[in-house]
Amino acid sequence: MNKSPFQPGFTLIELMVTIAVMAVVLTLGVPSFQQTIRNNRLAAQTNNLIAALNLARSEAVKRGMRVTVRKTSTNWENGWQVFTDTDNPVGSGNYGTQEGTDETLRVYDALPGGYTLRGNNNFTNYISFLSSGQSNNMGSFAVCDNSDGTGIPKTGTSRLIIVNSTGRVRLGTDTNNNGIPEKENSDGTVTDITSCTAP
Repeated sequence: MNKSPFQPGFTLIELMVTIAVMAVVLTLGVPSFQQTIRNNRLAAQTNNLIAALNLARSEAVKRGMRVTVRKTSTNWENGWQVFTDTDNPVGSGNYGTQEGTDETLRVYDALPGGYTLRGNNNFTNYISFLSSGQSNNMGSFAVCDNSDGTGIPKTGTSRLIIVNSTGRVRLGTDTNNNGIPEKENSDGTVTDITSCTAP
């Protein structure tokens, strides 16, 4: 049986076409993959605060006492803690002055660099939940990927966490589908959040 002197394989042109197709696929795929990673990181940071708020509310009901979530430094993105708040007036900021009466339930680390987490005027420093599960106030928190340093939310870079007067926590909606969450105004209208540092 005669064998062909040529070995089967790819020609140089076939290899060049394959490499060109791979380059196009990577060029189109990498940016969307990076956006997916950014979205997942933002969701993870948002879920951390939601978990803390839900923990505080459930512990307040279970223990029959006020439980507070308070930032541990200048801004919320620097970390926060959940603790039973039995010995101080709500919002006094004197946590731990009576040794042994307050109990730290959980401490949360700072968010990664480039992220901001700010509460509106009602939640500038803390939020407390009463034994009924109600919060001491209603308001919202804005979580943003503020890598560009502008403090302005852009498409897909922010989440809004809303706490109503009954203490229920939910995410802000995006009814106009522009990728920026909307806050509820006192007149019943909704508008996009315009700042990552002053929601």
